[in-house]
Amino acid sequence: MIPIGKVSPDHLAPVYAQVPLEVQDAEGVYLHTPDGRKVLDLYGGHAVAALGYGHPRWLQALNSQARSLCFQSNAVPLDVRRRAAAKLANFCGLGLDTVFFVNSGAEANENALKLACRMTGGTRIVAVEGSFHGRSAAAGAVTWGARQKWYGFPQLPFDVTFIKPSDMDRLGTLIDEHTAAVIVEPVQGVAGAVDLPKEFLQALRLRCSENGTILIFDEVQCGVGRTGYPFAANMYEITPDIITTAKALGAGFPVSAMLLADHVAAYCKLDAMGTTFGGGPLACAVVEAVIDIIDSEQLLENVRLRSVQIRESCVVGPILGTQGAGLLLGLRTSRPAKEVQSELLKMDILTGTSGDPHVLRILAPYVLQSEHVEQLRAALQRIEK
Repeated sequence: MIPIGKVSPDHLAPVYAQVPLEVQDAEGVYLHTPDGRKVLDLYGGHAVAALGYGHPRWLQALNSQARSLCFQSNAVPLDVRRRAAAKLANFCGLGLDTVFFVNSGAEANENALKLACRMTGGTRIVAVEGSFHGRSAAAGAVTWGARQKWYGFPQLPFDVTFIKPSDMDRLGTLIDEHTAAVIVEPVQGVAGAVDLPKEFLQALRLRCSENGTILIFDEVQCGVGRTGYPFAANMYEITPDIITTAKALGAGFPVSAMLLADHVAAYCKLDAMGTTFGGGPLACAVVEAVIDIIDSEQLLENVRLRSVQIRESCVVGPILGTQGAGLLLGLRTSRPAKEVQSELLKMDILTGTSGDPHVLRILAPYVLQSEHVEQLRAALQRIEK
């Protein structure tokens, strides 16, 4: 018998841990509360608000497209969809020139895994310990710890093996003709902004190429400029077969994408994948604008500059060191990260925690300026070690 529970007083499913902060509106890198607080947002809604809030060109793109054509399905060809796909492929610059737009990171990963299984006939997926790929059936199956915590489905859609980045000597036996795909976050997000060793990713690329296994880079959190490069794949100088991305891609508008190498795109026959809302005109207009803004305002360079500034100036107070890349940074804490997060919020700075209880995450907008980093440094210095 299913137990009868109490309805949440606000009618929302109570599935999220929430910070004690009510937001009324936002501008730039600041959140405004009903009681007049101005909170520096260094978390960006889980790395989504890449351009901050209220960027005029982002708003203009959305408004203009909404007035012109708010929606048509993929059954109808649209120039704005073609432009967004070309813009994203060129921004990536790795020869992954076919784009499939969907709506969320999990949906992109779900389709990537399905396509890999269909292409190869393989029955095994290799994933990395600490990974997070989404909460749907296939994406959840390759998420580290999901089966013990929240997975819920009675069976997995395929065999899954998790490896450590230090287990390079196991790659020869784990990645074989039965392995459909290896899926990896090159910079792990939820785990605490863990930048994986380049030699590990290079070994994955080599072994996958030797066995016809599809290498999927999950860049849902670390893609579209988050590392200071178009994608982490550019930073590592490694070309996967598929990149999945979301979050910063829409900078607040729900959109995600798969970027496919030619040999993968060749398997995209009629009805191989599908989506109702993916590739809608509003989403595509926003994608085009986001990439234009990143390029024209030289935000990749700014991400790299602010990252260096944080690394060099913010190892103070309870911060022992840093990890990660660009503005996907983990600040290692001497105290529980939740305590440091709480202290910072009292000083009007919003940060994030992670799967590591001693890592505070910084997922700041790309428009962050030097004075904002100084505000963080000064606040950290006031917190007891």
